[in-house]
Amino acid sequence: MNSSIEPSISTSLKTYQRALKVMPGGVSRNAVFRKPHPIYAASGKGCRITDIEGVSRIDFANNMASLIHGHAHPQVIAAVTAQLHKGSAFNLATEIEVDYAEHLFARSPSIEKLRFVNSGTEAVMGCIKAARAYTGRAKIAKVEGAYHGVYDYAEVSQTANPNNWGDASNPASIPVSYGTPTAALNDVVIIPFNDPKRAIEILDQHAQQLACVLVDQLPHRVGLMPASEEFMLALRKWTKKNGSLLVCDEVITYRSTYEGAQGWYKIKPDLTALGKMIGGGFPVGAIAGSSNVMSVMDPLSDRLLFPHSGTYSANPITMVAGLTSMKMFDQAAVTKLNQLAYRAVSQINEAIKIADIEACVTGAGSMFRVHLQANAPTDYRTSFMSAEQSSQTKHLLSHLFDQNILMIDTCTAALSTAMNNSDIDQLSDAMLSGFRKLKA
Repeated sequence: MNSSIEPSISTSLKTYQRALKVMPGGVSRNAVFRKPHPIYAASGKGCRITDIEGVSRIDFANNMASLIHGHAHPQVIAAVTAQLHKGSAFNLATEIEVDYAEHLFARSPSIEKLRFVNSGTEAVMGCIKAARAYTGRAKIAKVEGAYHGVYDYAEVSQTANPNNWGDASNPASIPVSYGTPTAALNDVVIIPFNDPKRAIEILDQHAQQLACVLVDQLPHRVGLMPASEEFMLALRKWTKKNGSLLVCDEVITYRSTYEGAQGWYKIKPDLTALGKMIGGGFPVGAIAGSSNVMSVMDPLSDRLLFPHSGTYSANPITMVAGLTSMKMFDQAAVTKLNQLAYRAVSQINEAIKIADIEACVTGAGSMFRVHLQANAPTDYRTSFMSAEQSSQTKHLLSHLFDQNILMIDTCTAALSTAMNNSDIDQLSDAMLSGFRKLKA
């Protein structure tokens, strides 16, 4: 073995061996696990990450779509450094949280009031609890396969498979975590994605019991296809008619347009969950929505229906980082980034043709996903990977990794404003050579 490579491998293995002694599987989140061992980041700058072995890679994962400006942006660093000198967290409110709330209020018409929290999972959980408090109902409905964090109710049927997902006309409520209470499963109604007729038929069976319908308008785990306008309008009409709330999970999709993915549709959700990129690289979430619904958290109310708090909610570090980052992500930046994604999708589609391989690309805004199947999926079931597709996807991701390209593990990319045409060209070149290897 090349002696110049040996020390770096030894460093990674030694780090992993230490990690195995103190963390299950040697990691704090399964998303970073790799065989034979995880890769450890040393630093990040712009759109590149350098690991502890000194290898630099173009980062198309951007910490699961949370870094809209890439790593270590100078303006964010300056804002956070200034705030650190003033303090990182207080048992008092801060003016910066008001400044940031005003910015988001002005950005999205559906946001009339909001509360900051600490993660996307917490934001979705807060939206569900607020919907229950407002309607007095317990059940929720969600799309089969959609990821909404790790709350018991929100994660149901996220990992359903052909052996347990049931009939398409009545999808089963399948737990993700072993030991999930049956009562939780019974309170979650599963609907198919982009099938308004079937979805409404299922919802009608629970019309007087549903607090909300939870939907991601570009669900990553479902295949990263945009929700159709017909689907979204049907859900909006049904919820209004039946006294239920429409909750949009924009934790990932808020990057899609200046006002979020909901800007694609002629609807206004009752509640929106935000997270990821609005933290400017720090943990964050937000529960946002109409004044009426958000009033369930109001301590000035005669009857407080949803007492809500959080030790690090709206901490000034996250607030200054988030506000700085979102001010930079103005309409011009959104347009430019989405155009860069369009370039990437076009070039990857061309690579698919040249390699003559069965593959397709889905996505919208500044995110896209490569599927190793001829036709674009339409829902969770048609996007579900067979054993062969899963194996091929892993081989493609390994090839990209060897070409110093880092992707999300479904072969998904979430672009950052730190990228340029050259980075996209490197990705498409690596995709072409990867497709050719698979074809061979």
